[in-house]
Amino acid sequence: MEPILLYGFPAGSSMGLVAALEWLGQPYKLCRVDMLGEMRTPAYKRINPRVETPVLITDRGEVLTENLAIAAWLEARDTTRRISADPLSRNADRMHQLMAFINTGFTGAFTPLWVAMEMASSNPAMKEALQTWGREAVIQRHDRLEAMIGETPFLIADQPTLADAILIGVARWLDVHQVAETARWPKLAALRKRLEADPAVIYATALENGETQRGNGACRGHIMLSEVIERFGSA
Repeated sequence: MEPILLYGFPAGSSMGLVAALEWLGQPYKLCRVDMLGEMRTPAYKRINPRVETPVLITDRGEVLTENLAIAAWLEARDTTRRISADPLSRNADRMHQLMAFINTGFTGAFTPLWVAMEMASSNPAMKEALQTWGREAVIQRHDRLEAMIGETPFLIADQPTLADAILIGVARWLDVHQVAETARWPKLAALRKRLEADPAVIYATALENGETQRGNGACRGHIMLSEVIERFGSA
């Protein structure tokens, strides 16, 4: 069977993994998950008890969660090195380093901002503190990523890799939370512009927005979440 990626909307980090599947070019299917609705229902915990996206149903019907674990699964199947590098090369080490930084400190810096945005209780002082903390953390992590970006068009090479996929789903959160202008980090701004113009990223973003879009043919269609839970969820 084709692997199935469960990707979340709105503005899920998983958008980049949809783009990575397009870059990889191997057959796959998708399942679009409303993170503010159906992801929070009890049934979803049968697929991911941590109530998060993304989730990958592998070609063996096994459930795999977490961005880096799914990226590693894709890397192992990238025999023609379309989205990765020779595992013994410096580029592979650099790719893993960047992926780890983006998936931990860079992504985590936004947590206070998401908490403030989703606060149910009316506590202006706490909300303001979270926003101040979050903005400072996001700016600091952007400064550090800017310093890590080299001279290649994409993070490690002349073409996008899994490192770029992990980045692009999260990088737009700067705009969602209106932290600062992208021009403050010129290397990162140029990288985002190149990625956002990439056909696979355009395709992934359109799907996330619920639009009908044609990819490169690797996607074999969407499956309803209820079917995925019924077929692959734990009891």
